Amino acid sequence: MAEARAADLAAQTWDAVVVGGGHNGLTAAAYLARAGRSVLVLERRDQVGGACTLERPFTDPRFVISPCAYLVGLLHPLVIEELALSRYGYRTFACDPMQWTPFEDGTSLTQWLDEDRTAKEIAALAPGDVDGYAEYVALFRRIRSRLRAGGDPARDTWVGDAPDRAALEDLFADDPEAREVMFEASIADVVERHVRDERLRIALHGQGIIGTFAGPRDPGTAWIHAMHSLGLIGGWSYVEGGMGRISFGLADAARDAGAVVATGVPVAAIVPGEGVHLEGGEVVRAAAVVSNADPVRTLALCHGEVPDAFRSRVDAWRCESPVVKVNCALDRLPSFAAAPDRPDHVYRAQVEIARGIDETQHAYEASRRGEPAPEWCEVYFQTAYDPSVAPPGAHTMSVFAQYAPYTLTDGTWATRRDEIGDRVLAAIARFAPDVAGCVREREVLGPPDVEARVGLTG
Repeated sequence: MAEARAADLAAQTWDAVVVGGGHNGLTAAAYLARAGRSVLVLERRDQVGGACTLERPFTDPRFVISPCAYLVGLLHPLVIEELALSRYGYRTFACDPMQWTPFEDGTSLTQWLDEDRTAKEIAALAPGDVDGYAEYVALFRRIRSRLRAGGDPARDTWVGDAPDRAALEDLFADDPEAREVMFEASIADVVERHVRDERLRIALHGQGIIGTFAGPRDPGTAWIHAMHSLGLIGGWSYVEGGMGRISFGLADAARDAGAVVATGVPVAAIVPGEGVHLEGGEVVRAAAVVSNADPVRTLALCHGEVPDAFRSRVDAWRCESPVVKVNCALDRLPSFAAAPDRPDHVYRAQVEIARGIDETQHAYEASRRGEPAPEWCEVYFQTAYDPSVAPPGAHTMSVFAQYAPYTLTDGTWATRRDEIGDRVLAAIARFAPDVAGCVREREVLGPPDVEARVGLTG
């Protein structure tokens, strides 16, 4: 950023400065600007989006990658409607089937948006678990219905102030099973209570640990699945052109409402009551500062008095990721042994690569010791819906794998990144033996890489 531009921004006093141009900060900026406030967004990188952006990391720039984000499902419909995101090119493809899971015995499970269709899949695979699976789905539907109030904005817990624990316990006072999921249950306990077939347990438990440095037998993991279910009235979706199109549309909506979005402007400090200090030394004055940085980074930026309660909460917060992302440019789609005829629906689903619950727990425990164990993966083929993100005939594959800790007991991510990437592909190769041969180029992003790139602590 040129010094003159920084000086121009610092010459004005703003109603609000938003630190960070991720999708949440851009949404806040758009709403503030629509309310008539003067708003400035400051993003340290040269493009907006944070973890929800687009990059072209491969030799052929026609491969467009969403390096961290992969699907949309928790974006509130009110935001889509009120900010008119479709006007800015926001279009989606519903992920259907929702999930496809291959098993060691050559069978597989397809879970569709149509629950009756899924019930038929369950009946063919594990007829004794049809009722238990239906009760499992109904449990999480009850939680979603209570918290989202059937889509009524006046009673939706996503709108307005978030309820505290006492309010949530009162809301679920008549449903002890749901209340247990909210606060205590492990995903393993909930899955094992409802289904007996080992293959169903393999397919279901990963939704309680995805993105979470915990094992399936750890308390609280059932809530991870419940939380992800809250927005899924229409399931998960791919975004046409890649996930970054969400952030780019939000930025355009904010600009059209009058906000200024400045990229390449790193903030050095937040000074409550004054504004922000830029790394170049300029002071941008604002009545309010909205931080799109995570709480740990926000606290580190705050110069001046911070409420003790906030500081204590942040200092006590465990903020560690077990996730390694492997993004691939493919010459062709891999062949799965459980789907030898290569049906299209396999590649249109989230492909679940998993072992048993106890094996996933052991992988978690190894990672806690600093040993990478990327045994559980979710695999996404964007090009199955949107060929625009790859050259003609080629494909993209994004892998969300765990567990791989931030700090390795032996070596570093710099010395072991390729090895860990190989281990991720080896996990997939248990079911798709030719996957490594399909990869033209790849990028491997461990927790330190994501932290450095987009600023997510840990």
